[in-house]
Amino acid sequence: MVQAMVVDELSKGWSFKQSDTNEWLPVAFVPTNVHLDLIENRKIPDPFLGFNELKCEWVGEKSWTYKTKLPPVSGEEPGTVHVLAFDGLDTFATIKLNGETILSSDNMFVPHRVDVTGQLREGIENEIEIDFLPALLEARKIKLAYPEHKWVGFNGDMARLAVRKAQYHWGWDWGPLLTTCGPWRAVRFETYQTRISDLRVNYEVDSSLKKVSGSITATIEGNFGKSVDFSAFFGGVRVFEGTANIDKMGLSRVEFHVNNPKLWYPHGYGAQSLYTITAAVKDCEVELHSTSRKTGFRKGELIQEPDEIGKTFYFRINGIDVFCGGSDWIPADSFTTRVTKERYRKWLETVVDGNQVMIRIWGGGIWEDDVLYEICDEIGILVWQDFMFACGNYPAYPAIRQSIKTECIAQLRRLRHHPSIVLYAGNNEDYQVQEQFGLKYDYADKNPENWLRTNFPARYIYEKWSVWHGTQEKYQILDRLGGRFVSEFGMEAFPHIDTIKYYVTDPSQLYPQSHMIDFHNKADGHERKIATYLVENFRMQTDLEKFVHLTQLCQSEALMFGYRGWRRRWGQKRFCGGALVWQLNDCWPVTSWAIVDYFLRKKPAFYAIRRVLAPVAVAVKRAHHDWSVTQARAAKTSDYALWVASSKLTELTATVELRYVSIANGKDIKERITHKNIRIVPNGTTEVMEGTIDNTTEEPHVLAARIWVNGELIARDTDWPQPFKYLDFDDRGVEVLRDGDKITVTAKKPTKGLAFEEREGVLLDDSALDVVPGDEQIVTVRGLGPHDRALKWTFLGS
Repeated sequence: MVQAMVVDELSKGWSFKQSDTNEWLPVAFVPTNVHLDLIENRKIPDPFLGFNELKCEWVGEKSWTYKTKLPPVSGEEPGTVHVLAFDGLDTFATIKLNGETILSSDNMFVPHRVDVTGQLREGIENEIEIDFLPALLEARKIKLAYPEHKWVGFNGDMARLAVRKAQYHWGWDWGPLLTTCGPWRAVRFETYQTRISDLRVNYEVDSSLKKVSGSITATIEGNFGKSVDFSAFFGGVRVFEGTANIDKMGLSRVEFHVNNPKLWYPHGYGAQSLYTITAAVKDCEVELHSTSRKTGFRKGELIQEPDEIGKTFYFRINGIDVFCGGSDWIPADSFTTRVTKERYRKWLETVVDGNQVMIRIWGGGIWEDDVLYEICDEIGILVWQDFMFACGNYPAYPAIRQSIKTECIAQLRRLRHHPSIVLYAGNNEDYQVQEQFGLKYDYADKNPENWLRTNFPARYIYEKWSVWHGTQEKYQILDRLGGRFVSEFGMEAFPHIDTIKYYVTDPSQLYPQSHMIDFHNKADGHERKIATYLVENFRMQTDLEKFVHLTQLCQSEALMFGYRGWRRRWGQKRFCGGALVWQLNDCWPVTSWAIVDYFLRKKPAFYAIRRVLAPVAVAVKRAHHDWSVTQARAAKTSDYALWVASSKLTELTATVELRYVSIANGKDIKERITHKNIRIVPNGTTEVMEGTIDNTTEEPHVLAARIWVNGELIARDTDWPQPFKYLDFDDRGVEVLRDGDKITVTAKKPTKGLAFEEREGVLLDDSALDVVPGDEQIVTVRGLGPHDRALKWTFLGS
């Protein structure tokens, strides 16, 4: 008699202990890790608070054991198989069934399936036990076993390079040293006669974009079932069906053709059309197993063509060139198992709300949860996916090469159907390590076996597979420092004051240079680097909240200068294909490069980037004059330029205005200039005007630009004399009035960086505003009740 597949999620009924003790403690839920279970059982304090990280480091130096009972088994039909499936074990794990070892694993990113059919006992309980060795100690043993390798890199203990585990668990320049272990992904007990082990969709969109052709292939395990039924659905309507027999290799395959397909686009460029592909294997009309994938059809291209300044590097989706403004993504928690689907959605919706079109999954984190990619597919975020290597000279001895190969095959098989993923990149900063440490790299040598004999053997892994740092340049020239695609750039800033008060457990430590606040900034030399940028640009403040605002304004200005200039270069013959800020998010409450902190509280930089990446953005900028190398002498003249960047795919007609507004009194120092009926080129840059400021006769003033399309004011920008520390911001005459879900902001004199409080449950569509007289700005607020306390706000010099 044939039977359908039965899957038991082994999520409850677990217990754990320190391996060398007899004290078993309950586990709330699997997936999990040992730190969460110790916190739940009050064995360690919350490591995110105060100095508690130090009180928890011992956990990573101990062995831990988890156990649970399996569902009962009884007499089964012939051909029935029982499998234990482990989607992820962190990291050095030995699994025992009824006391006998059935699996050993040393790679966090490799899923395992163990056939235990012949080892189960009928009529009595079967128990699995997983012993986890400390990755910290095991890594050091491996490192010692390969003394010939040059163990160099940035961040953490270099022994980490020997272990296939999330590298940030060794501590990073924005994250704590919390070396986890445990069943970090789902554990299942499966019973079946036949199952579909893999469902693959291959397709090609033809050059006209009006036809998709491809194949659907199912891989079958088991001897039951003769054929597979395939279907494709769009919007609940079946658009394709077919049946194919299972061949001797266990494969079943059908061809398909779709005319006039609904294509998938990144948000802002078209719909996120998704098809559901299903496969079901049957025997005697009994469905033994079925599975499905959601995918989208799109023609994705990375355009690398010679041009007058080198070679282009940009993405083209369905024939549309896409400027990829976005962010780099790190794991959203040091303990990834507690990042819920709802929290992933909030993070990714924040990306879309910020007019960002791409995220880069950073190579020192994890191959992310399915839900992240599913949401990116759904809401139209492009994904640049790093392989899991970061900031180090990785070894390439045979065993680790095989482990990496197994890992990558498994992960690409899991992820390949996602239309959002447009690029797989070999590593993060590992070639920078090669350069900085003088490791051998002969570009002309194309023999991979030779690479293994150098002191940079990781090249074999990467290539045989298909402003803060450095010299601390002025952020005002960030756009000059970029390349053809800026995949990482950033500036540190403190998080929101409420986040700081969360982790500062001693109120006496609430000052900018306190020990506890410094402990929650892991960047090397952060005190000197933050101080340098602040001293160069702003009048210093010692009050904590004002100091926080200065660091955030500094970050906001730096990232605005970068994005604004690189987007301009996009329109100049695709000289810059995109820019991804380091970084979007945090894994704990910390001072870092993130533009949104651990609690999803946006920093001012988020809003500055949102404005610069708007579908239509006006920009104005005067030439940079480096005051710090000219003995603070002001430039006699300053050239300026005004332009419009548009990602719209059709030409627009616009009106653009430029005003010259006195910083001292708020009056226009000369007649405004208005350009009407300007043709805004689609998906590019329109240069509107240039001019020169006479700094010897004209008082310090703001250049204030605005743009209207169809009579609607859609964007504004301001440019200020630099540095801000030379300007007087007293008595700005700011007024903030709330009426329902609208907040109106006005000022009698030019005002810099007016930022609102970020309160949980309250969403703003703009903040960190530059306000000039005669241009009231209206901010929409959601989640603030009529009787709730008004949002606090501040600005530079307030």
